[in-house]
Order: sequence, then structure tokens, then C-alpha cells
Amino acid sequence: MIGTSGEEELHLSREDRKHVRRRSLRLLGALARPVAWKLLVVVVLVVIANAARAAFPLLIAWSIDAGLPALQRGIEANDGSAVPTALGIGGAYALTGAVAGVGLSLYLWLTAKVSQAMLLALRVQVFEHTQVLSLEFHERYTSGKVISRQTSDLDSLRELLDQGVAALVSGLIFMSFTAASIILLDPWSGLVLAGAFIPVALLVRWYQVRSEVVYRATRVSSARAIVHFVETMTGIRAVQAYRRARANDDRYEELAEQYRDDTVESLRLFGVLQPTMVLIGNATVVALLLFGGFRVVAGDLEIGVLVALLLAGKRVFQPMEQVAMFYSSFQSASAALEKVSGVLEETPTVQYPEHPTPVQAQGHLRFTDAEFGYTDRTVLPRFDLDIPAGQTVAVVGPTGAGKSTLAKLIARFYDVSAGSLTLDGVELRDISHEQLREAVVMVTQEAFLFSGSAAENIEIGRPGASREDIEAAARAVGAHEFLSELGYDTDISARGVSAGQRQLISFARAFLADPAVLILDEATASLDLPSERAVQAGMEQLLGSRTALIIAHRLSTVLTADRVLVIDDGRIVEDGSPAQLLAEGGRFAELHRAWEQSQH
Repeated sequence: MIGTSGEEELHLSREDRKHVRRRSLRLLGALARPVAWKLLVVVVLVVIANAARAAFPLLIAWSIDAGLPALQRGIEANDGSAVPTALGIGGAYALTGAVAGVGLSLYLWLTAKVSQAMLLALRVQVFEHTQVLSLEFHERYTSGKVISRQTSDLDSLRELLDQGVAALVSGLIFMSFTAASIILLDPWSGLVLAGAFIPVALLVRWYQVRSEVVYRATRVSSARAIVHFVETMTGIRAVQAYRRARANDDRYEELAEQYRDDTVESLRLFGVLQPTMVLIGNATVVALLLFGGFRVVAGDLEIGVLVALLLAGKRVFQPMEQVAMFYSSFQSASAALEKVSGVLEETPTVQYPEHPTPVQAQGHLRFTDAEFGYTDRTVLPRFDLDIPAGQTVAVVGPTGAGKSTLAKLIARFYDVSAGSLTLDGVELRDISHEQLREAVVMVTQEAFLFSGSAAENIEIGRPGASREDIEAAARAVGAHEFLSELGYDTDISARGVSAGQRQLISFARAFLADPAVLILDEATASLDLPSERAVQAGMEQLLGSRTALIIAHRLSTVLTADRVLVIDDGRIVEDGSPAQLLAEGGRFAELHRAWEQSQH
């Protein structure tokens, strides 16, 4: 799998670059497939509209060389024969003008509908896909990068699809028809035009090669600035607490300056392309004037044809300015599409079965010859662990020992690398996503609450629950009193709640879910003593008779457990009841003595 989410995209090999381009084209093709018939209509409208526009020089040549002399003869004869000629000239102009105008209007309207349909599908696809990706992805792919994919990168694609593609296709078709009209009017002048296209092709190729690198650098520098901004705002408490504002300002200014420099470089390239294109166009008109003018004087070319050639010669390069202008957005959008397609190419490392095995979850967990590690290191060496249904197990140990990893395996945020992990005799890998999420619930110390009311946040535990059930869950964990005062329907984001209150709301959510297995990962770690006592009471109600795994540093939440696991360096070094481990005088006893001393 080739990622293009960071600076490494600037240093991909040629083979990897081809893979990324093929991946981007596949994504674009998949987005276009549902609206293919609309795209076909757009192409037809573009062809008709530009054919009508390109016909103007031909009408001028016909008007000057044939229409006007016929009209003059009719006027001189004074017999009414001038009327059909006048109507024919005027009608031809009116018809081509109407066809060009209506066709242009229709294809721009339809293009907007098609582009927005494609963008809507892509936005939804990116959002849905990033939600189902495993925790491993989100731990290595920062939230700032994900936000950048959904915002600035999709905005670049919007600019291209809304305007760029329509202008590019329309311009190229118009140039083709106009060049064809020049050849039709005078094949020798077509050779002059062909000679002019040689420097144009070389110039466009020069711009393509250089701008591709520059615009990819622009997308990277833009993403870096967004990531830094999001991380600063997300961690604003730490920023202010550790007086990081000045350092963050300096870093953001550095990133913003890099983004500015990359953008200026892209504009510099365009500043070379556009004037040179205009110069080539003007030189072509001069060449056509000289070449055709001498032939008119010699009587080899009609004056109307010369006028039409000059008009067509001037118009043939006009779309090149548009093409060049939107080539910039094309390059930017191409780089953005590579990044977005890179995210969509990611696959969940945790895959759920197509044909799951049903389980009546009671909460019996068993690790057999289990092992877990990343590609570069082993976190939990091979071990066995049996947790009977209804048992409360506390997991203690130093930071980084592997406590949270054990919890994440049970919640199936990760899969064991070897061996097996079963719930009531069924492999976790064989249980459906819906059943597993009903059976296993994790409450973390962050106690994340979504925007909305307290009732809506509790209801997440069991969507569709009645107000009576929601309030009953809040009562069970000791949250009803403050929620009654706050208001169950009050927007939590508008009325701040304390860390302890947030934790109680998350407990009420878990209580309403009524899982067979409950995981509490440092649920009281960030609380002060009064809040901890309130949460401790709620936690005792929450645990009930279900299987529970409690990860804690504070031993006040451990002593009530049926069993304690002491983990050190990924290994279970002690396993027993709190009283048994205290009597043995091992690691747990040392931790308990240190905790008791800290209370005095």
C-alpha cells in the first residue's frame, strides 16, 4: 500500500507515482460512473455549442465574399431579391448565436449538477471510510490530516470539477473546431497554424513538468499548516498551561511562509506560461496577416477569407489562456485527489466476518497462546488468560506496560497477532460488529461527549431508549441530581460540565448499553478527590454483576476488584485477589504501599 499522506509523497519512485496516478484515475472513474449519462449529454452540448462558436469566422467569410455582393446586386436591381439574402445572413448569425448561447448555458448548468453529485458522493465516502478504519490508522494518521482531506483537498477538487474541467474540455474542443475552420478556409494557412502549435506544445509540457512538483509541494505545505492549527486548537489547554503559544506562533508562521512560498512559485510558473501563450497567439495572427495579405494583393485569396482567418487565428489561442489558468487548479486538484485516494485505499486492519457466528454474550473471556505486536516490535509476548463471566479484574502496572493494549484487544480495536481471543467460546474475529459492540463497551478517561444534550449523549448507549430508561441509567450511576439541575435537554456545549460530571454521563451511557463486558480505562485518572468519590460510587453501580476490566493507577478503584493482574513490560507478572497479592509482598504490595504513603 502506498500512502500519500505526508512529505513522503514528494519522494515517490516512478513506479509508485504511476501506481498513485492509476489509483486516482480509478477513483475519478468510480465517481463518474453513476453520472455517466449526464457526462455524455454534457459532451454533446459542449460539441454543439463550440461548433456554433467556431462557425462565426466561416459565416464572416461567406458574408463578405458571397453574401454582401449578392445583397448589393439585389439592392441595385430593386426587385426584392436582396431580402432573402439579408434574411439568410441575419438568420445564420442569429441561429449560430442562439445555439452557442443556449448550449453554453445548458452545459454549464449540467456540469455544475454533475460535479456537485460527484463531490457529494466523495465527501460521504471519505467520511464513512475514515469512520470504519481501524484504530491503528487513526493513531498514525493525525486528525489534522484527516480534516485536511475533507476540507482543503476536497475544495481543490470542487474548483476543478465546478469550473476547471468544463473550461478545459470546452476550450480544447473550441480550439479543434477553430483550427479545422482555418484549414477548411485555407489549407496553406493551416500550415502556419501547425507551426505555431509546436512552441505551444513545448511550453505546455515545460509547465506541466514543473507545476506538477510545485503543486504537490503546495498541497503538502497546506496540509502541514492545517495539521499544526488543528493540533494547537485541540491541545489548547496544554498550550496555555505550558506557555507554548509563542513557540506555536513561530512554527505556524514558518509553515504558513512555506505555504506562501510554494504558492508564489506556482504563480510564477503561471506568470511565465500565460504571457508566452499570448505572445505566440499574437505572433500567429501577424504571420497569418502577412502570409494571407500578400496573397490577397496577388489575387490568390479572397478578402473575406483573410478576415475570417485573422479572426479565427486570434480566437484559436484564446482558450489556451483558459486552459493554462485552469491547469493550475488541475495540478492542485490532482495532488489533492492523490491524497484522498490514498485515504480511501487504506483498509481496516480489523475485518469483520461476512458470515458471523452468533453469540449469547455472558462475558467469559479467554486468551489462548495470544500475542500482540506491531511490525517492528512485540507489545504483549505470548500469554494465556482466562476471565470468567461476571468477574471484576483490575489491571495495574507502570506506564507503557501494555495495560491499555490488553483492553483494546478485548474491545477489538486490534486483533491478536497470534493465538486466539474468545468471548463465551466464540472467536472475537467471528462475531459481528453489531453484536460485539453490544457485548463489549469501553469507557475511557477522556469521557468524550458529543455536541447535543445530555439525554442525547446517554442515549448513544442504546439508540431509541425512552426518557425513563435514560433517567434510570443516570440515577443508577449518580448523575440524575446534577442533570436534573442542569437539564437533560440542555446543550452540553453551551453549558460546561466538570470532568467528574462528564465521566458520570459516560457511565450512564455505558449503563444504558448494559454490556456483558465493561472496560474502564483510567476512568478516574483525571479527577480530583471529591469527583473521584462521586464517580467511584457511580462505578460500583455500573459494574454490577457483569464482567469488568478496570485499568487504573489509583488503587482505590482496584481494591474492590475480585482479581488483580500486574503487568510489566507486556507480561503478566502477578495474578490473584487484592488480599492474596498484598500478602505475598510482591509488585502489587509495593504499589499499594506507595499509594498509601501518597494519601498522607
